[in-house]
Amino acid sequence: MADTPDAEVLLTGGRITPGVVRIGDTVRRPTTASSAFVAELLAQLEQRWFIGAPRHLGLDEACRDTFSYLPGWVPARFQHWTDTQVVAAGALLRSLHDATRDSGLTAGHPVICHHDPGPNNTVLRDGRPVAFIDFDTAAPGDPLENLGYMASTSCVSSKTTAPPAADRADVVTAMLDRQSRNARW
Repeated sequence: MADTPDAEVLLTGGRITPGVVRIGDTVRRPTTASSAFVAELLAQLEQRWFIGAPRHLGLDEACRDTFSYLPGWVPARFQHWTDTQVVAAGALLRSLHDATRDSGLTAGHPVICHHDPGPNNTVLRDGRPVAFIDFDTAAPGDPLENLGYMASTSCVSSKTTAPPAADRADVVTAMLDRQSRNARW
């Protein structure tokens, strides 16, 4: 069967929301309890010129959230990340945090955290992290929460050796906190 522009292509890999499909240059997914917040967050990111996230395009005729499709590759599982990729992912995360600072969405917290900025929610182009997807768990928080998660999934999980972290106690504490939260979840 030949692909047509309106054909639904099931996107696999998501662990939380089943039924996510690509139609042409859009991604459609069932609405969730976080849909309204995600739509508001993505609108703010667009207003603040953050290009590392999809755009929320509204609801389709089936009442699914519709997002712009971000071309690239999303790793299906953890893998080795080069130092260059880790640096680019960290810069992308910092840009996300900066785009959410001092907004009406932070509810007294410093930033909005993605809360799952691991490789499985990162779009790569030419091997370089360029965007985050799947903002369902985004919520107000502290940047170290995201950094701890990213460090554990993009650095520690992908390296057989790592430099000493004694001078980075806050990051190590954040990593351990995020792993404990994931285990409880």
